[in-house]
Amino acid sequence: MKTINPKETKTAEVHALLLGAIAPRPIAFASTVDEKGNVNLSPFSFFNVFSAKPPIVVFSPARRVRDNTGKHTLENVESTKEVVINICNYDMVEQMSLASTEYDKGVNEFIKSGLTPEPSVMVRAPRVKEAPFAMECRVNEIISLGPEGGAGNLVICEVLLIHVNENILNEEGKIDPFKLDAVARMGGDYYLRANGDCIFELPKPVRNKGVGVDQLPEHIRNSSILTGNYLARLGNTEVIPGPDEVEAFKADPLVSYTFSKYSHDEALLRAELELLGKKLLDDHLVLEAWKVLLLSKVY
Repeated sequence: MKTINPKETKTAEVHALLLGAIAPRPIAFASTVDEKGNVNLSPFSFFNVFSAKPPIVVFSPARRVRDNTGKHTLENVESTKEVVINICNYDMVEQMSLASTEYDKGVNEFIKSGLTPEPSVMVRAPRVKEAPFAMECRVNEIISLGPEGGAGNLVICEVLLIHVNENILNEEGKIDPFKLDAVARMGGDYYLRANGDCIFELPKPVRNKGVGVDQLPEHIRNSSILTGNYLARLGNTEVIPGPDEVEAFKADPLVSYTFSKYSHDEALLRAELELLGKKLLDDHLVLEAWKVLLLSKVY
């Protein structure tokens, strides 16, 4: 491992490392106005949600590394204490990127990017009509993290009103991630489209506590083909199958076939049972995988 001390490294290099590794990052597409009503629209990937009651989101316009100047968005939220945070999806990602251009103060990025301003209800700044989700916010606090170039400014926002495009909701009224088609920021010029194979489901830990990796039998814990993820999936089980259940599982057609084909070679049989257990874990058949992997020790 390469070890880096930020205090002994150029800020630009630290910045690139942090943004390359801490990814993907959600994007706050922030629309603001100044005291004269001039509109600004700019994306920020130092952004997340931190509370639901009250609903709090935080984003951070950092001071520019090259010349230690501040962003127009920061100036606006300091003066008006309002912002609309729009969520960007794939259909508008290049328009969002264009809006990140450092236009002169007073230039309207809605016009430059071709996006449509939609009047807000509770704040002066417009929201982005094309955005699938938007939050009208009051700025509760701004915390400066330093005076030098690269320093962030935590803008703590209370969500006053939420706008959701109904086309991204599923039958239960919840946001469907595939319909949302969100984008996230990576390092450099890279982004992530949160769709397709990028989205996967992972069951939460069982309510009554799983046995944990430390309780797995040694031959499973030391398997050469089961990674930490597979072991954790097994560890997220409340009860390990008993001997009778395991023995009865020999009647399963695939298990029975494996025994009949490889019974002449115990080492090969163990290996094939491990592979079968791994395949069952891939298919989220955890209980069945447990039984097969427990059988692999017997032979």
